[in-house]
Amino acid sequence: MNLLSLNLSHPLTTSTVEYALDITLSKGLENGYYGANASFHVVLAPFGVLTLIAEDKKQILEALSLLRISLDTEHLITQDYPIHVDPHLASPFNVTNESIFLREASTLNLNIIALAISQSVGLERYEKRLDTLFSQSRRIVESIHTFSISRRSHLMQFAKRLALTRHDMLSNLLLLDKPNILWDNEEAEALYIRLAFILELYDRHETALSKLSQIKEDVMLVMDIINHKKSEFLEWIIIILIAVEIVMGVFEFIH
Repeated sequence: MNLLSLNLSHPLTTSTVEYALDITLSKGLENGYYGANASFHVVLAPFGVLTLIAEDKKQILEALSLLRISLDTEHLITQDYPIHVDPHLASPFNVTNESIFLREASTLNLNIIALAISQSVGLERYEKRLDTLFSQSRRIVESIHTFSISRRSHLMQFAKRLALTRHDMLSNLLLLDKPNILWDNEEAEALYIRLAFILELYDRHETALSKLSQIKEDVMLVMDIINHKKSEFLEWIIIILIAVEIVMGVFEFIH
């Protein structure tokens, strides 16, 4: 079996997927949806990642064509994984960096695999966004000596993007808590934990949050300097006004 997970450049509704692929979607893990027919198994994650599992790669490409999704799209984030089903496997599953081996391709197993790899794709999307924000924050720090009060609104917009990125990462990727169904199924929990380890989900998530914290510190530093400049500017205005008032008082006294 072949699995392809990709980040959607535009949102797909469940009705669009059902109509295009002639499939019925049901509520799946963590607010996602899944469906299956004779050709493939599909999972639509709530954070904008679509996963298709089929015996043949050609079936996946045909499904993408029906959904009007091109793999040639620039900056498209995808991850693929071969899945092998072996009824004689000694353990319920075996996951390596190259392949996933299952004793049984149950709906739950496929949904868990799709969820983990969807999270990896979604995390990569945020990693790329953070790289851009990190580069921007460096340029802001490098130009700190020329940063004027008039550019404060630009910095506020940057801080807003940073806060929204952090909020989306924490709420959308669902990495802070394991899916509820795993608490009642040890085998499914072990499969998810193994996939999360192979895909380095938690380590990458922590690294991303660390980058966010560093960018936040850079923004706070620049904001402090801008506020200091603003305070200095206001202090000089007060000094000038006092000086003018003294000069006018002296002239008035002389006359």
